[in-house]
Amino acid sequence: MNPDSSLAGTTIILGVTGSIAAYKAADLVSKLKQRGGEVFAVMTLAAREFIAPLTFETLSGNPVYTDLFEEQRQFSPVHISLAERADLLVIAPATANFIGKMAVGLADDLLSSAAMATRAPIIIAPAMNTSMYENPIVQSNIKKLSDMGITFIGPESGYLACGYEGKGRLASTDMILSGIEEILRT
Repeated sequence: MNPDSSLAGTTIILGVTGSIAAYKAADLVSKLKQRGGEVFAVMTLAAREFIAPLTFETLSGNPVYTDLFEEQRQFSPVHISLAERADLLVIAPATANFIGKMAVGLADDLLSSAAMATRAPIIIAPAMNTSMYENPIVQSNIKKLSDMGITFIGPESGYLACGYEGKGRLASTDMILSGIEEILRT
């Protein structure tokens, strides 16, 4: 184990949504594990189009959860089991679609259901095109969730996958880690 065990004894559920930035979540899992965190990844269907669950399973050392109705690994429904075990739920990257679902309380997949069921603090790290991020609907959804106590980290400005420069790039892993450690200290 890395000498930095700042997250020892902490269970983090990492939600990964369907963004090109999904590959950056692998680095986040690795760094969380290096700090002693127990990480369970939950991937949306769209996230699996960008990165394989095996990546997160290998890095976390834990099974990856992908389906609300997958075969039960324990008696408790999987979304409730995940929600109850979480010390923190981190959604990185979070798409405009997922942020919208959270803002209206839609729980139609494993990740959104776990988010609705958890009493743990939630961090959302958005990643999307600048035009999407600046859309008044997205901004309204972010404000609504922020007002409910959900913490947003980023996005950053920079080069985006669409070829444009602007705000929408997933916050750096180090910035997300700092946010996680700050939330868990309080």
